Amino acid sequence: MSKPVVAIVGRPNVGKSSLFNTLYGERISIVHDTPGVTRDRIYADAEWRGRQFIMIDTGGIEPGDNEDYILKQMRVQAEIAIETADVILFITDLHAGLTAADEEIAVMLRKAGRPVVVAVNKVDTVGDPPAEYYEFYQLGLENVCSISAAHRLGLGEMLDMIFEQFPDTEDEEEEEGSIRVALIGRPNAGKSSLANKMIGQDRSIVSDIAGTTRDTIDSDIENEHGKFTIVDTAGMRKKGKIEDVIERYSMVRALSAIERADVCVILIDATQGVTEQDTRIAGLAHDSGKASVFVINKWDLVEKETGTMEAMERIVKDKFAFMDYAPVIFISAKTGQRVDKLFKLIVTVNENAQKRLTTGILNQMISQAVTLVPTPQDKGRHLKIYYGTQVSVKPPTFALFVNDKKLSHFSYERYLENQLRSNFGFEGVPIRLLLRNKNGSDE
Repeated sequence: MSKPVVAIVGRPNVGKSSLFNTLYGERISIVHDTPGVTRDRIYADAEWRGRQFIMIDTGGIEPGDNEDYILKQMRVQAEIAIETADVILFITDLHAGLTAADEEIAVMLRKAGRPVVVAVNKVDTVGDPPAEYYEFYQLGLENVCSISAAHRLGLGEMLDMIFEQFPDTEDEEEEEGSIRVALIGRPNAGKSSLANKMIGQDRSIVSDIAGTTRDTIDSDIENEHGKFTIVDTAGMRKKGKIEDVIERYSMVRALSAIERADVCVILIDATQGVTEQDTRIAGLAHDSGKASVFVINKWDLVEKETGTMEAMERIVKDKFAFMDYAPVIFISAKTGQRVDKLFKLIVTVNENAQKRLTTGILNQMISQAVTLVPTPQDKGRHLKIYYGTQVSVKPPTFALFVNDKKLSHFSYERYLENQLRSNFGFEGVPIRLLLRNKNGSDE
């Protein structure tokens, strides 16, 4: 089940980024942050009333030379939010009042038919909102609330409204037997070429010009390995290099594709080597808990000697130490070299993401692991692991009930994760360990 996507839209200077930062830092629980992986804060994994979701900040639109330019940029922003989001959070400004730009965005949102919550920002007093607030009902959008991002007022009511618009989990449709595969990576890494080779036809435009693919393109295929939905995403650039607003928001589309994928195929250009941006992109897949495969593309263009492949694999494992569970395969999307083997890897890691362990087998492993390496201690107090149970899949997630989770240490949790992998596999998928105090307290 994928997490709902909430996109924040609105005119410049209405407080979109301010609200996002307030929510990111305080009001909603950040689900996971990977040590050593730098992330641009264009999105946050979040939770409200027990429901996890993704909040996307579509801010960053700068005023141009004239009003028409600004409206054009806002139109692009709203269009992309409509395409990718399950719920749209439309921010307006009480002090500026209802503007023509607000009305134009509202027209687009009404036509799209997506759930929308209008948050009138800068209502900085408690109690009944001022009379100016009510003019925003003229936008013709049903869910309107007043907030103050600066003073953290009304945020709970706003999040409740958003929550009520989330898709019903029981109504979400999953394609029977089809593995959804997102091809992600830097521009010009060969994603479209690989998509075409996997699909068997020239569905995506292939060009040596970086950034040709701006949308995500879905293609359903079936072969001897099974059913697949191949998603060719726009190439991701460093934030500072995204000069075109359309290209900037193509990253929003790619983030949405990652979240809805079963497996992420992370393409790396063999002729360029591993870059910092590659680690950022891989971190997005890891943070989302996705089964992943590293694909070293354009291997046919690399001059080889004895040990070249082994040396490159060591570099990948070193640069992506936080994802050492993900297999590495060397291919040529142009010639089709090892693409068939890639399909087999995709099937394997997808199966591993859905693997379940019985409670008995899990606790037998934990007991053996503790016997081999005793739990950490502090001032004579040992961490005691009473029992564990698997609470979910995709990714495999295990709850360990302990006497005091403060006695745990990252290195010991990593040891337990390694024991799970050595005993049960889990190649290609992250493992989540949740430590819980047996008495129910979080202290």
